[in-house]
Amino acid sequence: MTELEPLYDKKLECLLCKQPFTSKKVRSRFVKIKEVDTDFCPVYESDEVNPLLYPIHVCPACGFSFSDDFSKYFPPGAKESIQTKVTDRWVPRNFGTERTIQQAIQAYKLAIYCGTLKKEKHVLLAGMYLRTAWFYRSLKEEQQELRFLKLAGEEYEQSYMEDDFKGSQVSEVKILYLIGELSRRIKDVDKATKFFSMVIERQKQTVEPKIIEMAKERWHEIRDSRKN
Repeated sequence: MTELEPLYDKKLECLLCKQPFTSKKVRSRFVKIKEVDTDFCPVYESDEVNPLLYPIHVCPACGFSFSDDFSKYFPPGAKESIQTKVTDRWVPRNFGTERTIQQAIQAYKLAIYCGTLKKEKHVLLAGMYLRTAWFYRSLKEEQQELRFLKLAGEEYEQSYMEDDFKGSQVSEVKILYLIGELSRRIKDVDKATKFFSMVIERQKQTVEPKIIEMAKERWHEIRDSRKN
């Protein structure tokens, strides 16, 4: 019997150029979460077995980078734009092996760029910005972390205004909480208070009482810090 490895190869086809390639995935049985931060950042038992390193697939042939959540549809002009701005400048690299945090950051930045050119939903771009911020947090690079938290918050707010989170795994209560929490982390306390209050107002309609509790905790922390 060969021993199961935490990582395995997933066969993929590039959404843009249709070339086949492989990318690593983590077997869920190896994933162990130690704790979760107030912005839902999971802290894993092992740095090596971190599933967040691998959701982005980078096509080695054309450089198009995407996740399983990207739609297969390309709006008019998007393919040409990606061809000019990504593929024509692409220096072939292989992201299909075991990844470091730095390589994961590169992959996410490529996917954010491709997703923006492809006009993917704001909620999807927000999630990629947020994960990039988490990587910078683990590297203790605070300026970059705050920069990406701000970008994530802006995309979540846009998503909320345009309702494009509907049909995603992010509920209304969760998106309001995230806008509040990311605002709190970048020291925009007024906006944080406003959005935490919006979460608390929805406590009778939600099936996510944990998020209501988290919003109340953050709201009280802000009030206490203002008293001091």
